[in-house]
Amino acid sequence: MAISDIGIDRPLPANLDAERFVLGAIMSDDSAFLQAAGLLTPEDFSLEKHKRIFLRMGELHERGEKIDRVTLANELMKQGQLQSVDGLSYLVSLDDGLPQLHNLESYVAIVREKALLRRIIVVSQDTINRAVQSEEDPRQILGAAEDALMKLGDMQSRNALASPAQIVTEYEGGINAFLDTSKRIKGISTGFLKFDEMTGGLREGELFILAARPAMGKTALALNMAQHVAMNPKNPKAVAVFSLEMSKESLLTRMICASASVDQQRFRAGYLNHDERTALQNALYRIVESQIFLDDTAGTNLMDVHSKLRRLQAEHDLGLVVVDYLQLMQGRGRFENRVQEISSLTRGFKLMSKELRVPFLVLSQLSRATETRQGDHRPMLSDLRESGSIEQDADVVAFIFREEVYRPDKESLKGIAELILAKQRNGPTGRVKLAFLNRYTRFENLSADTGDEPAPFE
Repeated sequence: MAISDIGIDRPLPANLDAERFVLGAIMSDDSAFLQAAGLLTPEDFSLEKHKRIFLRMGELHERGEKIDRVTLANELMKQGQLQSVDGLSYLVSLDDGLPQLHNLESYVAIVREKALLRRIIVVSQDTINRAVQSEEDPRQILGAAEDALMKLGDMQSRNALASPAQIVTEYEGGINAFLDTSKRIKGISTGFLKFDEMTGGLREGELFILAARPAMGKTALALNMAQHVAMNPKNPKAVAVFSLEMSKESLLTRMICASASVDQQRFRAGYLNHDERTALQNALYRIVESQIFLDDTAGTNLMDVHSKLRRLQAEHDLGLVVVDYLQLMQGRGRFENRVQEISSLTRGFKLMSKELRVPFLVLSQLSRATETRQGDHRPMLSDLRESGSIEQDADVVAFIFREEVYRPDKESLKGIAELILAKQRNGPTGRVKLAFLNRYTRFENLSADTGDEPAPFE
């Protein structure tokens, strides 16, 4: 839908003086074009003639020609557009009122802000029109609106290139703080020492993909990490867990049994002794006092997750978001195939993570290739189901592997799990060995001394 098609009583947001000053500043000094072009497109201008002028400026720049009134007028004349921009007299008037020491950066910011407001209006009006016509499934209309708004947010995340001097100057505390490792932002501890050592913990704005075949323990490991973040006595933070597979009650049961070291089968059957009941009660008290928030809403989508997290973050110090699991989510809108749909979800989680400045731990299924592979069954990046951009968008991709599943006869493998760091954007790859206590569905650190004895992860 074009902006001109929108039927509203009030004029659309625009600042014509800021647009004129941007164009005028470029004509007075054509080196300013690069600064403006790095942040603006012709479509960011509200007037058609301003769009045409900026577009022709770009063509002159691409050919290495100087941008001034004469060359610009000649370029517009070649395209038969000089009269449509009100002639040479309008080009001459563009720098009227432009301060001698102009602030191009501020003018560009104003133009971008108004352009974003107009685009929001376009998306909103299009959504209203489709809803009024009622010719589509409401979920498709909502999905299209969600995708359009997410894309607008992505467009606004473009930043100008920065020099090392700018980066250090803008860093809080200046050069001394930049070089002081004790003052650098550290990731949130997961409770698994070797994993934290290799990754630096779960860092804000990063997307962590934890993948495994069914029954390998990915939900258990994610809940172990979530509990540690929420119940860490040194620095407890709020954790949001979105489960598309298990109910809130089942998740809570898992966490209580894991924390109390009580066999889940005995709990479900009701065969508990006095010590186990006491341990469960104490574990429940600790979890109730923590800031763990569970959501088991069926059909959860990106917009639902985003709105719930914004509200939660306004009230609590949000430290981690867990999504279990990726393939059970559905993108809103139309997609040619499932790969495109999954790609839109991972991209959405990555953008949300950056916007909210919170790490996202998103669980994912693996294909059957690991089971049909001869010899080594350890997962590889190519085993990610409907991978699309999963690997591309993720900052860290980790796999859970328990060889005892494939070799149950080998006693030495029982209770040993590997957390395989297959990709890490800002660190090393490798393997972390963990203890897996199947009865409690809990992972623990291995003792650094013996290499095979469990040590509590909390």
